[in-house]
Amino acid sequence: MKSRPEILIEARELAYRYPGEENISSPAVYGVNLSVKRGEYVSLIGPNGSGKTTLLKLFNALLAPTEGEVLVEGISTTEEEKQVEIRRSCGMIFQNPDNQLVATTVEEDIAFGLENLELPSSEIRKRVEKVSSALGLKHLLKHPPHMLSGGEKGRVAIAGILAMQPSCILMDEPTAMLDSKSRQDVLGAVRHLNREQGLAVVHVTHFPEEAARADRVVIIDQGRLIEQGPPSVIMNKLQLLHQLGLQGTAPSELAALLRKDGFSIPEEILNCQELVQSLCTSELKI
Repeated sequence: MKSRPEILIEARELAYRYPGEENISSPAVYGVNLSVKRGEYVSLIGPNGSGKTTLLKLFNALLAPTEGEVLVEGISTTEEEKQVEIRRSCGMIFQNPDNQLVATTVEEDIAFGLENLELPSSEIRKRVEKVSSALGLKHLLKHPPHMLSGGEKGRVAIAGILAMQPSCILMDEPTAMLDSKSRQDVLGAVRHLNREQGLAVVHVTHFPEEAARADRVVIIDQGRLIEQGPPSVIMNKLQLLHQLGLQGTAPSELAALLRKDGFSIPEEILNCQELVQSLCTSELKI
């Protein structure tokens, strides 16, 4: 059996200009070199209009590069005859799940993409059963999607993508319109699939605590990749984040203030547990 390459998505000197913007000095995306490994969870952060959503659409072959290239499973996204295959490999979850819910019941919605692939009915039922169980949706299969909560709608949108058996999901601020409980439901389901099934995730978010869940955080500004690394490092580059109008996690921001007041606290604080442990052992510098 032939082994699959470790790199799932690779952008090489990637650039994109939207039609009609040829005379604008700063392209939407410019000079991006970035790879995503199988099973990796990557968060993309940056100011509004920095090119994050454009980058996802380039990964999904919804847009074709102006310069450079994107390879998905080793296939160029400019190969038109391969674009359906690419979109099955890298499914995209949009900010508003209502834009992806098209059927009259949850069951039909999850099956929609599979029916377009003309899969046998037995295979469709098998996949719907599997993903609805994995995402806690079995009791909702006969319900109308528009009657569900925000978190449930988000999980249905994810289920419809997962039924296609992708290698990666691309998420464009999927929790921006959700309350706290719904956000946790959606992100918990995605993180479980990432850890237990090796599903790669590329997640655009404005929430620092969401970015901190990733294996790697990538900062995009004015279409360029300007920094990347582990969350413990990137989310504590507070001077850079603040310059871009971004924030670290609440514990990392508080830790920085406490250090200014003389507390001996490590630089790489991400969450409340780490901050509390550091405070319990820290000494006040006089």
